[in-house]
Amino acid sequence: MGHTIEEIARALGAEARGDLSVEVDGVAEPQDAGPRDLALAMKPDYAEGLAKGAALAAVLWEGADFESFGLRAAIIPPRPRYALSGLSQTFDPGESFGAGIHPSAVIDPAAELSEDVSVGPLAVIGPGARIGAGTRIGPQAFIGACATLGEGCFLREGVKIGARAMLGKGVIVQPGAVIGGDGFSFVTPETSAVERTRATLGDQGEAEEQSWERIHSLGSVEIGDGCEIGANAAIDRGTVRNTRIGARTKLDNLVHIGHNVVIGEDCLICGQVGMAGSTVIGNNCVFAGQVGINDNIFVGDNVIAGGATKIFTNVPKGRVLLGYPAMKMESHVESYKAIRRLPRLMRQVAELQKAVFKSGGSD
Repeated sequence: MGHTIEEIARALGAEARGDLSVEVDGVAEPQDAGPRDLALAMKPDYAEGLAKGAALAAVLWEGADFESFGLRAAIIPPRPRYALSGLSQTFDPGESFGAGIHPSAVIDPAAELSEDVSVGPLAVIGPGARIGAGTRIGPQAFIGACATLGEGCFLREGVKIGARAMLGKGVIVQPGAVIGGDGFSFVTPETSAVERTRATLGDQGEAEEQSWERIHSLGSVEIGDGCEIGANAAIDRGTVRNTRIGARTKLDNLVHIGHNVVIGEDCLICGQVGMAGSTVIGNNCVFAGQVGINDNIFVGDNVIAGGATKIFTNVPKGRVLLGYPAMKMESHVESYKAIRRLPRLMRQVAELQKAVFKSGGSD
């Protein structure tokens, strides 16, 4: 079903111009847009694409003259990029998992499902699990014993939720994510070479052959309201206390969160980030792709770490980091500038050496 420009603008709280009765069925990039598409030309850089496409309406930037682009209507949101949130929600067709409980789903009689819960094909829900109203569980998902899912959660295909894990309201989990696997905790009967090396930061001493014994994970995982967990992410259960992720925090694909980690609210954690056990992360932190964080350290609120940064020590709030090892971003950039200058500097030093030696030999 189509939506008029007037309806979309009202939903976005945006200004609408031109023929507000124009209907669109979806969104598209300007050069690909057809007559029933709403073209997304949110910056002047995209204006050229409007001439290549066939859109009748577009989302434009403030001050744009929509008629000069041959459009019949336009939407001018206060913050165009933010408008994508509402637009994408309006036109998202969903996964078409269907309503109700599929006949092939296996649900333990001791599980509790609230109203309007949908369960996809071959999904398994264990004993004592409690599923909140309106939650959708995709095909081949697994919900462990005594796990709790709040209202309005959405679990995609193949998601695994371990025993006793707790998900708040509106949590979205992408395909293949595992929440509540055992932590990576092992110990040797005697002090290991790793422990000695960590204490001395030097030679490990005389090596001894020892076997590793597992430390069982007695805790579980708590996920706050409104969180999103990316595809194939892994969140380990705690050793004794729970691993915790604060409300509205977003994890990208292939993120690994170790046992006992505590993450604050409204954090953004990009692909392939790894956090070792017992790390504590503040609120509103942003970690770009492949950031690595050492175990048993604290990272304060509002910290930003650029791609591939490796954090080994505590970080105060508000710090912006980059590099391996992590340092202030401006210091890291200056260091790399200096590295680029090294070849020229070495040539200058060599020339000065020649000049000095030549001058000394002539006396």
